[in-house]
Parts: sequence; structure tokens; C-alpha cells
Amino acid sequence: MSVDHPGVEYGKTGALIINLGTPDSTSWFDIRKYLKEFLSDRRVIEVNPILWQIILNVFILNLRPSKTAKAYKEIWMKNENMSPLLYYTQKQAEKVSNSISNENLIVDFAMRYGNPSIKSKIKKLHEEGCENLVILPLYPQYAAATTATVCDEVYRTLMNMRWQPSLKIIPHYESHHLYIEALVNSINKKISEINWRPDLILASYHGIPKKYFDKGDPYHCYCHKTTRLISEKFNSIEIKTTFQSRFGPQEWLQPYTDKTLEKLPMEGKKNVLAICPGFSSDCVETLEEILIQGKESFMESGGENFEMIPCLNDNDDHIKLINNLILKSI
Repeated sequence: MSVDHPGVEYGKTGALIINLGTPDSTSWFDIRKYLKEFLSDRRVIEVNPILWQIILNVFILNLRPSKTAKAYKEIWMKNENMSPLLYYTQKQAEKVSNSISNENLIVDFAMRYGNPSIKSKIKKLHEEGCENLVILPLYPQYAAATTATVCDEVYRTLMNMRWQPSLKIIPHYESHHLYIEALVNSINKKISEINWRPDLILASYHGIPKKYFDKGDPYHCYCHKTTRLISEKFNSIEIKTTFQSRFGPQEWLQPYTDKTLEKLPMEGKKNVLAICPGFSSDCVETLEEILIQGKESFMESGGENFEMIPCLNDNDDHIKLINNLILKSI
């Protein structure tokens, strides 16, 4: 018996670059919605889930959105009506797509939390005929709370697909020569723009609870590896690794960025450059937490000069790196 097969697209490869995520706006309700999704992830918060849901829904989601909204309002791109993280991730996907000459490759982007979702973009790529899928989590240093949770969501999406694509996930690139080169170039560019010599370059990475490290998470080691490789290019300037954005009462990876910035002037380090190598795009953690809060704290403690080196964002070196990572995986 002859049965007409439904028409399907095929023969394409999809490359999906994925960042952490962003609220849709700075409104209290959009911030709350974003925080609920983010803080409900079992890899992000590894505590008793029943107890945590009570704490999250009764306390955190009623108190924290106002504070978080204020931070986002400080850095929101009003002309674009979006967060810098969404803006730059979108630009990265566009520039990578335009720079790779392959008619069978479709490059797109998604967010682990918020919009556009991983599920929606994988569905879109599938409908466009992508039989092969390359996933690039934009986290240079692997951690369970970042890269692994992207993988979790990708796998959950594929579980509900009848015709699954082949899958390649790029897990980390903390020591990739093009990544290190891009960071070094960004530091040199900033140094050429200022009229003072830095006493120290502060490399601030997002923190994780120390108990995650104790359980075997390699993130701490990858961060120090990145700093070491950058430091090899700057023999005359000290580069110090710190960790930011801690949350809750438990101990996180140390030294803490905020405490370090308060102490540096007393140690004679009054001219500081900050860089956030673990963030692929400028966001609330870099622009508000470091460039605004961190700078204010440093200057109030006796600092004289403070500048932050922008994230790699959509600059040419970063696009070259992303191209390389994707093409090597096709």
C-alpha cells in the first residue's frame, strides 16, 4: 500500500549559541517571572527542593524582584528596548551567520532562561530542516550550574521529538587560543585608551557555592587556567582572580570580588582594571555589579582610577572564536 509521506525539510545543520538569559523588561512581573525560572533550576540551587520552593515563593520572589529591577534599569538599553545581554547575543548570532559561507548552515541563538527559549529555537531549526545540531553554550568555563543546565534543557527538548537531530555540544573553551587572544587584545586596547598605568588587573568570574566545588565541579580550575594563560602575556602587571555575584548565606568560591575591591586601595593597589572573562556579553553582572557598584566601592575605599574592560560582546575577535568553535564541530 502506498502512503504519501508528509513533506519535511532536511539536509541542514543548525548551530545554536546559548546564553544565560534575561527578563523581557524591567517590570516587576517580568523580573519575577525570570527569577522564578532561573532560581527553580535544581542545578543552580542544590538544596532540598521542597524547602527551597517555600523559601523561593514566600520570600525571595516577593522581595528580590524590586532590587533586581533597579539593577536592570541601570543598564537597560532603552533605544533597543532590551538588555545588553540579549542585544549582544543576537548580534553575535547575526555576525557569525553572515561570516560563515555555508548555505546548509543555519546559525541562531537562544536563552537558557527567558526568551527566546531553547525549546522554541530547536523546534524552529528542526522545521527549517536541520538534521544536525551544534550547541554552543556561551560559558567559556564549564560549570554544572551553567553549561550542564543548558545540556539538560536541550536533552529535555529532544526527548519530545520524533525525528531527533544528531547532536554535538561544545562543553567549554577556557584555554582556546583564540579566546585567550581575544581577551588579551581587549586588555591591550583598554590600556591604550587610558592615561594611567594599572597596578592590578582584576579578573572577576561569576561565583558558585564552595560545596559545588567540593563535590567535584571543575569550574574553579577552569577560571584559574584562563587567568594563568592571560597572565603569561602580561609579565609586568599582576592579574588576580576573584569571584562575584554570591547569593545567600553559604560560603562561595573565594576571594570575593566585592571584598577584594574594598581592600585593594589599602594594599597600595589604587589603579585597577577589571575584566570579566567568564561573561561572553556585557550584562547586569558586569555593567551594574562591577562597573557601577564595584567601582563605587573601590573609589570610596581610597582607589584613584578604575575602569572595566568590556566583555568580548560582538567584536571581531569574538566572532572569529565562535566561528572556529562551530566550524570545528560540523
